[in-house]
Amino acid sequence: MSGAGGAGATYRTLAEQLRAWPEDRLARLLSDRPDLATPAPQDSGQLASRAATRSSVVRALDQLTLPELCVLDALVVAGQTTREEISRLVNADAAATGAAIERLLDLALVWEAREGLRPLTGVVEALASGGPGVSGLRPRSEKPPGGERLAQLLSELSPQARRLLDHVEAHGGQGTTGSSRTTVSTDEAASPAEELLARRLLVPRSGGVVVLPGEVGLALRGGHTTRERVDEVPAIAATSRSPELVDRAAAGAALEAVHRVELLLDHWGAHPPGELRSGGLSVRDLKAAATMLHADERDTALLIEVAAAAGLVATRADRDGVPVWVPTDAFDLWSAHELADRWLALARHWLQSPRVPGLVGSRDQAGKGRNALAPDLTSPIAAETRRMTLEALATLPEGDQLAAGTGVPSLVARLTWQRPRRPRARADQVAWAVAEAGVLGVTGLGGLAGHGRLLLDGDHEAAVATLAPLLPKPLEQVVLQADLTAVAPGPLESSVARRLHLVAEVESRGGATVYRFTPGSVRRALDLGWSAHEVHELLDEVAATDVPQPLRYLVDDSARTFGSIRAGHAEAFLRADDETVLTELLHHPKAGGLGLRRLAPTVLVSDTPLDVLLPRLRDIGAAPVVEAADGTVQIARPDQLRARTPREARGAATARAREAAHVAQVVAAVRAGDRVTASRPAAARPLTPSGSLAALREAIETGAAVVIGYVDNHGSRSERLVEPVRVEGGQLTAYDVRSDDTRTFAIHRVTSVRAVEDA
Repeated sequence: MSGAGGAGATYRTLAEQLRAWPEDRLARLLSDRPDLATPAPQDSGQLASRAATRSSVVRALDQLTLPELCVLDALVVAGQTTREEISRLVNADAAATGAAIERLLDLALVWEAREGLRPLTGVVEALASGGPGVSGLRPRSEKPPGGERLAQLLSELSPQARRLLDHVEAHGGQGTTGSSRTTVSTDEAASPAEELLARRLLVPRSGGVVVLPGEVGLALRGGHTTRERVDEVPAIAATSRSPELVDRAAAGAALEAVHRVELLLDHWGAHPPGELRSGGLSVRDLKAAATMLHADERDTALLIEVAAAAGLVATRADRDGVPVWVPTDAFDLWSAHELADRWLALARHWLQSPRVPGLVGSRDQAGKGRNALAPDLTSPIAAETRRMTLEALATLPEGDQLAAGTGVPSLVARLTWQRPRRPRARADQVAWAVAEAGVLGVTGLGGLAGHGRLLLDGDHEAAVATLAPLLPKPLEQVVLQADLTAVAPGPLESSVARRLHLVAEVESRGGATVYRFTPGSVRRALDLGWSAHEVHELLDEVAATDVPQPLRYLVDDSARTFGSIRAGHAEAFLRADDETVLTELLHHPKAGGLGLRRLAPTVLVSDTPLDVLLPRLRDIGAAPVVEAADGTVQIARPDQLRARTPREARGAATARAREAAHVAQVVAAVRAGDRVTASRPAAARPLTPSGSLAALREAIETGAAVVIGYVDNHGSRSERLVEPVRVEGGQLTAYDVRSDDTRTFAIHRVTSVRAVEDA
């Protein structure tokens, strides 16, 4: 037996194999199967017991590729066997089969028993109970005819019976008997099903079910567990592109994504949307955000979700105690960074986020719509699917892009080969990952960009250095035109873009952004406390040429009429020095519902509350300001709201380091427990509930009988000679030798577990 646990070593139990492993191999196991490390096992025996639990085995099986699953299936068919036998059964290259075996050993799904390679008992049960994989495989325990006799029986079948047998093999290896007799001789067989049952090519089970024996399935597949080769990786349909073109397209998308996130969250700082009672963002607020960003709702939902994952947006109570979505403290720090660094923060958190923005707008099983930022909008395989999708794209030559129409389906086929047991929603998530990577600038034109490859490799500094030269230098000036528009031929500096957005409306986006100045947009700046002089200063600062005269007139006219009407509480009153202004307002066609009446030539009063009256007056073109009791003007300047950065976002960068430190601590604890266990005689070792489980699982794996001490419901103590079959849900299922029956025992009532030779 090799102390390092190398090839050729054999062990009596899985726990013995784990004790022989070097610490780095044990650390790999705990990293690949993190559920085994929490809480830390006491020793290798308890680690082996935990590795065999059904829930842990299912998680591990979900990580396997098609060749690895086929090797496990072959072990189920063959039972304990050699590496050579597995290579013969699996329809794959010997090197691929050997690599799959090593992977299964590293995951502790297979261990090297003295009689040969052996899968854990939990593996056999998990594969047999369903889950996508290789269909029609059964252990060779059905005792069908074998060898030449089996070939002869297959040759005797009628064409109809052979087609039926092939159909059962191709559809899971299981069927129903229908009206067929299950006990019949070959001479009496009157149907294709009875032909198969009479020759034991199908074996009856309870409930009218028949199964295909493993040996028969192997014979139908030419001695293999599958008809097709399982080591052939599906190709990705792609077309060639210039790498420079792909990188430039991706850089443009990255720039737009960063700009839109900044614009949206800056707006939410002053005008935060409310949080739904069930959590998340309302459909109305999502549509409003999409309209403001000039983007569709799916892309807007993605940007919002990514911003939340990066810790840039969170909830807090507004001034009235209502929960709203606002930027966090981290948003201000993020906004001060260079463009490429801001992109990295978004792309990195998108890559590792469990959120599924692609589900926004769809309906759940109850018919309820799914909202952005809703708490349940997650998937355990979302981050894995994104990474695997990008890794598949990274296998293409630089510059190559997915072929139109066939590219995404070929990606789905590749990922299905890599994770056969996780097909649910896989196709949708692959398509979403491709689309989201394009929106965020990780890919361009369907191909993985150079900075996207570096992001995938975890080389963040190099990714930023690669992207930065591709981004245009932010501009500080725009071209003002006489038609009251401004054209920004490239990205603007953040401070310039924010101020310009206050005094102008975004009319269109693209290679250049077009802003339009309107009376309403200028009044918006005046409402926030700007003076006409400050607006003119901004225009002079950002203008690449002289400010057009019509634009100056627009600012002056808006400022002249701004505040000419003053509102107060009466419910509300309106006062103006020019009585004709109030006369026009009183007779305005849309002012009928405001409840206005004249008290004096320069004073109107209204029954409408002031907070309702002000926006309605602005809707009909008036520009009132609020007057205090002393006659001074009150400017309502909304403060920028901020929330605290979520803890998980602040700690995302150190998650990997914490995980590695935790694994190292668990390895040290397991080794210390092994030394303590080895230093005690077997009779002196205390039996804990976890120790009982470990001993019973060890007996299941080795097929050994044990003597258990057991306390029944009446408190009576006894010893039972049992052959353990299964441990699940706190119950031991075992064959009780004394009663000659299979019984269940509560694990917490087991007081001792001893091997038969020790009893």
